[in-house]
Amino acid sequence: MLARRLAARWVIPVDGAPIERGAVLIGADGRISAVGLDAVVPRPHDTPAVEFDDAVILPGLINTHTHLELTGFAAQVPEREFATWIRRLRELKTTRTAAEYVAAARRGLAECYAAGVTTVADTGDSGAVIRVLAEAGGSGVAYQEVFGPRPSQSEASLTGLQERVRELAPLATGRVRIGVSPHAPYTVSGPLFSAVAGWARAEGLPLAVHVAESGAESQFLLAGSGPFAQAWLARGISLPPSAGFTPVRWLAEHGVLSDRCLCIHAVQIDPTDIRQLADSGAAVAHCPLSNLAHDHGVAPLAALLEAGVRVGLGTDSEVSVGRPDLLAEARAAATQAGLNPDTVLELGTLGGARALGLDRETGSLTPGKWGDCAIIRVAEGNGDPAEMVLHSSAHDVLGTYVGGREVYRTL
Repeated sequence: MLARRLAARWVIPVDGAPIERGAVLIGADGRISAVGLDAVVPRPHDTPAVEFDDAVILPGLINTHTHLELTGFAAQVPEREFATWIRRLRELKTTRTAAEYVAAARRGLAECYAAGVTTVADTGDSGAVIRVLAEAGGSGVAYQEVFGPRPSQSEASLTGLQERVRELAPLATGRVRIGVSPHAPYTVSGPLFSAVAGWARAEGLPLAVHVAESGAESQFLLAGSGPFAQAWLARGISLPPSAGFTPVRWLAEHGVLSDRCLCIHAVQIDPTDIRQLADSGAAVAHCPLSNLAHDHGVAPLAALLEAGVRVGLGTDSEVSVGRPDLLAEARAAATQAGLNPDTVLELGTLGGARALGLDRETGSLTPGKWGDCAIIRVAEGNGDPAEMVLHSSAHDVLGTYVGGREVYRTL
């Protein structure tokens, strides 16, 4: 780790009021030792110091849903209709080698750093992302995906997942964690959901699942119809006994929901679902631009927050939305839910850390937490600093620091 002192026109700690002409001091252990006015924060003579004019220092952004191994596939999946898009993507994934997945994940992580993101929660089945996070000394959770719609294959699918997690577990060191992800209700049988959830609970593993993302998914579970039902029947797979169940209730019936569960998307949900999420302690990864790209609709973000559900922001994959830009996601969330700049900026930082159970370590510029920082260029003037940040974009990121280590810097 490298001690350093960062100063800027504004510092937004997130857990406290913005500081005009502020500074952040990061110790040699990579943790924040002081935050405050530039004139007050110590200036150790042996500590490198960098000053950024017309910029804001804020906590590194937390991206609660990525697919970094899919980087580079965007131009090859032109379809937008969701079921067709998924089929095309699954076909395309078979064309990449293990080495190509690792190279794609490296590019994806570099793009996250360039966008001010310091922690990612990634789902994938290649194992590439946890390898890349480990080699980079990064911060995040790599959820190993498992698929299996046939109930008769649930035991074999669970065994395969367990073997894969045991193989990758040695890479979960430092600030890198491993988790599991039974993909979605239209790719995973009820018995496999129960088996994976039970094993994750016994092992203390975090779990992530795509749920209530599309109308087609709800149609599949509630009525046994639509494109996903047709795909199962075409493969000779019996439809799940889920008539009348919403996707969220289907997860609850199989023991998936808990305070270690991250529900990705959660668009097609009703007040009963929201109450169930809140009561279970489950968190939500909100991806507004991906939801719009696939015509899934607008998630009830304000209602989720009002119910006390932990919510973070995610960019989903490049295949859905292009290059990751969590500030663009924040603007979309603010517009859709009528949130003020401070609230939506918190979703992209401390809120995301809470959703992942990492808020004791990152998400705000608090002494004792990791020195994860993003430096964002803002327009000249005397506006509200949070609002100025939201009017910026990934292209305005001047520098990104993970535990005090510089992982991105513009010339």
